[in-house]
Amino acid sequence: MQARSEKASRKSSAAGVAPLSDCTCFAIRAAMRNVTQFYDEALSSSGLRITQYSILTRVFERGGLTMNELADLLVMDRTTLTHNLRPLQQQGFLELAVGDEDRRQRRVMLTPAGDEARLAARELWKVAQERFDAKVGADHARALRSALLAVAHTDLGVSRD
Repeated sequence: MQARSEKASRKSSAAGVAPLSDCTCFAIRAAMRNVTQFYDEALSSSGLRITQYSILTRVFERGGLTMNELADLLVMDRTTLTHNLRPLQQQGFLELAVGDEDRRQRRVMLTPAGDEARLAARELWKVAQERFDAKVGADHARALRSALLAVAHTDLGVSRD
């Protein structure tokens, strides 16, 4: 397998094309899939996936957010956010309320059942955090989080609508 990979890399380089392993997006997406699977498995007994836990936690931390505010915090477009909110609403964990200032806006609110689900998953998430830090190294994990958050909040000139 190694020889095949090296051969493909030489062929790409010879053709003037950088190997996929040099692609930042590929590396981030591969790491994201691996880490997401790790956290999803760790939270599985709670019935939540890491994306759902993250949404519940953000809404809890901010005490209700407009759809746009939540999408911005999660670095997610509104269509994807709506898709992710639907099962949480169906389970009674979140509800949408009419906006205070603009009745066309919807505020995402955590329900008591949603807070219970968040708290149950939080303990599993803490264990996963500790396991991740132990596997990667606490200092490396902290630096990784810092670098990734900086990238997530860098304006790369893309529209999220």
